[in-house]
Amino acid sequence: MKKFKTNVKCGACVAAITPEMNKLEKADWKVDLTHPDRVMTVDGDISTKDIVEAMEKSGYKAEQI
Repeated sequence: MKKFKTNVKCGACVAAITPEMNKLEKADWKVDLTHPDRVMTVDGDISTKDIVEAMEKSGYKAEQI
């Protein structure tokens, strides 16, 4: 499991990243909107680079923690 600090703030933001994140094969992901750092956890054999790129394509940032 990988964890990322994100700038995703709300449900609409989650909806905005969903298309790109769902393109990552076999990735199970979620964003904890109650956490101050809006931590996204990603389960699956996905590279950090691919996750960060998917977030950037959606207009958001992700930094592995």
